[in-house]
Amino acid sequence: MSNKKPMSDIPIRTESEIARDGQKAFNKSFLFFLVVFLLGVAFWSGYHQGKNTVSSDSGSEAVLSPNDAILLNKENKDTTIDFSLFWKVWELLKDKYVDKSKLDAHELFYGAIDGMLAATGDPYTTFFSPKENKEFNEDISGTFEGIGAEMGVKNDVLTVIAPLEGTPAEKAGLMSGDKIVKIDGAASSGFSLEEAVSKIRGKKGTDVKLTIFREGEEETRDVVVKRDVILVKSVRFEKKENDTVAYIRVSRFGDDTEKEFNDAVKQTVDMKAKGIIIDLRNNPGGFLETSISMASLMLPEGKVVVVEEDGEGKHKEMKARGGDVLSRIPTVVLINQGSASASEILAGALRDNRENVRLIGKKSFGKGSVQELISVGKNTSVKITVARWLTPALKQIHNVGISPDVEVDLKKEDVDNKRDPQLDKAFETLKDLPS
Repeated sequence: MSNKKPMSDIPIRTESEIARDGQKAFNKSFLFFLVVFLLGVAFWSGYHQGKNTVSSDSGSEAVLSPNDAILLNKENKDTTIDFSLFWKVWELLKDKYVDKSKLDAHELFYGAIDGMLAATGDPYTTFFSPKENKEFNEDISGTFEGIGAEMGVKNDVLTVIAPLEGTPAEKAGLMSGDKIVKIDGAASSGFSLEEAVSKIRGKKGTDVKLTIFREGEEETRDVVVKRDVILVKSVRFEKKENDTVAYIRVSRFGDDTEKEFNDAVKQTVDMKAKGIIIDLRNNPGGFLETSISMASLMLPEGKVVVVEEDGEGKHKEMKARGGDVLSRIPTVVLINQGSASASEILAGALRDNRENVRLIGKKSFGKGSVQELISVGKNTSVKITVARWLTPALKQIHNVGISPDVEVDLKKEDVDNKRDPQLDKAFETLKDLPS
């Protein structure tokens, strides 16, 4: 598949908000031009002009107007943007920094780009250095070394979106919604999302200590997690209730998910299932394209799956493409606080389009923004939030989430005693849904 947009940061990977050929990127012209312009002008033309300014005694400065920098969405108090300022600081750092022998030009360069994107205030608009780019591609493929938890930023706090099934994070007791206060004793508030994920990841067999705060508790607690190789199978199929109910657990929307889901659908049809349970709990998302393909097997052709809302408020509908074989079968979708991005899109699409669908569990994470991953240089890429997603009923997902039709909690004592009241409610609800 091509032109896939990753809906969430998978450390994974947080869901969700691309391309599968190399960087799996939509190269929308205005975004590409923005990146090329800012980098090209700032670091090439700006270099020659700025460097001359630094060495000049005249005090003249090389400047560009804000309009020339294509920053059309904000009125500036200044009437000019001085790209030579960057090179002034670069030269001062090179000449005066006490440990200048330890400075790495690549790290300074990448850090400058990080800072530019961080100034947007959007934690999902980021730059991937060669190392981070490699890790991201490993994440989305489903194989990496770490603890196996999707991380996101909620209310400006590093938060566990979802521990992946069967991973060290789940075994150590991390839960959706846990706020990570410290990483190995260092305050997480001092790190960007990518920096935090990088510090939590590590070689198999090594430990990371996370200081977490959990809702309902008065004090923080330390959780030590031993890292491992994370191999995540994205779809699990089981026959339930005397082979009358198909249970399909989807843990992420990755490279292999569409094929595995197609296999599960075939088994569902072959068994002549009377009901279906789609379990999206703790699914942090992945590729938008995958969620649309999956929805197309469960919705009549032409039904709206999701609506893209751009920065100007314009709407673009994305519709089911055909292949529906499941829409007549009563379906329950399980969601919780760890269901994000592509999971929220699929859940919203099924509920808004079908009368025989119910959502059960807890309110979802609320990661309804989409990012484009664009290659911008050798082994580097930039991920930019370009739109937000609305359900077919035009309900906002981002920072809002999707509320279930029937709210059922899953408490720690339930997990400890191997009880699943949410799944129990799903079986009960299926009996009352219209065929």
